[in-house]
Amino acid sequence: MTTRGTRTLVLGGVRSGKSGVGEALLAEHTEVRYIATGPTLTSDAEWVARVEEHRRRRDERYTTVETTDLTTELSTTPDVATLVDDLGNWLAADIDATNGWESPIDRSDRTKQLCAAISAVTADLVIISPEVGLAPVPSTAVGRTFQDELGALNSAVAAVCDRVLLVVAGRVVELPADFPAPEAQTAQQQRSPQKPAAPDVAPAAAVTAAATEPAAPHTAPAASGSMSEPHEVVATDAEVFDHIDRPDESVAQAARDRQLTLTKPAGSLGRLEDLSAWIAACQGECPPRSIEQANVVVFAGDHGVAQAGVSAYPPEVTAQMVANIASGGAAVNVLARQSGATLHVVDMSVDADTPPEVSRYKVRRGSGDLRVTDALTIAEARASIAAGRAIVDDLVDSGADLLIAGEMGIGNTTPAAILVGTLTRHEPVEVVGRGTGIDDLGWMRKTAAIRDGMRRGRRYIHDPLALVAAVGGADIAAMAGFLAQAAVRRTPVILDGVVVTAAALVAAELAPGAVSWWVAGHRSVEPAHTFALEHLDLEPILELRMRLGEGSGALMALPVVSSSVEILRGMSTFDEAGISDADSSAALTTSDAGV
Repeated sequence: MTTRGTRTLVLGGVRSGKSGVGEALLAEHTEVRYIATGPTLTSDAEWVARVEEHRRRRDERYTTVETTDLTTELSTTPDVATLVDDLGNWLAADIDATNGWESPIDRSDRTKQLCAAISAVTADLVIISPEVGLAPVPSTAVGRTFQDELGALNSAVAAVCDRVLLVVAGRVVELPADFPAPEAQTAQQQRSPQKPAAPDVAPAAAVTAAATEPAAPHTAPAASGSMSEPHEVVATDAEVFDHIDRPDESVAQAARDRQLTLTKPAGSLGRLEDLSAWIAACQGECPPRSIEQANVVVFAGDHGVAQAGVSAYPPEVTAQMVANIASGGAAVNVLARQSGATLHVVDMSVDADTPPEVSRYKVRRGSGDLRVTDALTIAEARASIAAGRAIVDDLVDSGADLLIAGEMGIGNTTPAAILVGTLTRHEPVEVVGRGTGIDDLGWMRKTAAIRDGMRRGRRYIHDPLALVAAVGGADIAAMAGFLAQAAVRRTPVILDGVVVTAAALVAAELAPGAVSWWVAGHRSVEPAHTFALEHLDLEPILELRMRLGEGSGALMALPVVSSSVEILRGMSTFDEAGISDADSSAALTTSDAGV
């Protein structure tokens, strides 16, 4: 009977010391096969120097094999202690050989063959590989291809190894095997049927049409509004945004100067003066144009974590509320009618069938349970971000001059709290809230779910796409794309509560500078919302103890923003009114009495 050796995967960043750790693990063997997967012929002097350094470290016990055919080499002599250095070079060479940089292929069979060869090795085996999050990779299509493929390869190899070590600055940490096996993830996906997203291009679709709503007496109904020709939803590199310019500061200063000439004491309208200057800067003109085409988009999605009892309502309420919004009966409909805004509802991942005009951008039915598996695949996250971007382009091209994102999804404050806690570095008990009104037992279940989600999400803290895929959801990813693209299209946004602001944190990571195009409509009673607002350095317009979501808080703030614009536009100046200003007359005091 053959005694099988130990298979170890050693991960680490560049110059972390991972190769030295791998060599130390095999120090007691009298014979070691060293499989070098890097290029054997190269004009790169630095690479040659590194190879020579590694060769000098290895004594006569080592037999060096330089090859890119790792699968065959492992299969040839499975009973000799082996060090493979490293998987990153092997993968790059394999992608080169298959022209995979320009025409990506499905590499799953090649990975399975390699993993089968690894499993068949009977001697001690140590495999070195770069950890994706610690390796410098250019932010290009080629770089992202390498990241995606290496991440998938590392995960597959880790699954057939006995242990996985992480090396940072020469220090070694053994990683726990607490992630569900691929079979468990497959079973989870089968329990939650989903519509697969194409890796590159999602089906072309029109922006979700606004729900038909009844007109209320004495109020302006939220009109359906006309749409431009629908933009194609292109998921390729959806997370890469164009450079974002700040709103025009010279116009903002002109607005502030104009405020000083209006028939009121300087600064007497407080925050309204700041808001009017911000809108003027966003529009690039002073006085600014009236806000006439505000659009609200409610992004809906179910979350697998809701099955853990983190909400006061069952998951099926999501689909019921989407139907309620579509028929005009929700709070967001009433507020949209009151403010004259146009309302749209978009099903990104509701775990039910919804009308075609609502589900045109749908990525899947429900998300994975983020406590134990990823909420989305990377392809689904990209498709969701691309949907948010396309919706903005459609609305702006149709004349929208202000945007609001809303949300609907039972359990969605749990992924929101996880994103906020992860990105703002707060603990689960600090960010957990009562959401829809959970009791103490529900609060404890929710805290545990946030803890488990943050444990899984922390590894992606510097990769917003992977983070929102792991512990977010299609609705949150779509909102992140929506908020970032609004900034690209120089369109002001009023943020809503904790779920939308959590998406804004992701958007701010994806598109630095986007926050200058946003204003916070209100402060939710959810603790995570305050942390998110502080992180974004946004001061809420209203504090009404609201926690409904749907875009309701932002819609309450919309009349305030609109009024600030109308004051700057329509209020008389001292000269126009024939009133002496404070510099030339005591006719006006600086008291609250004003004029």
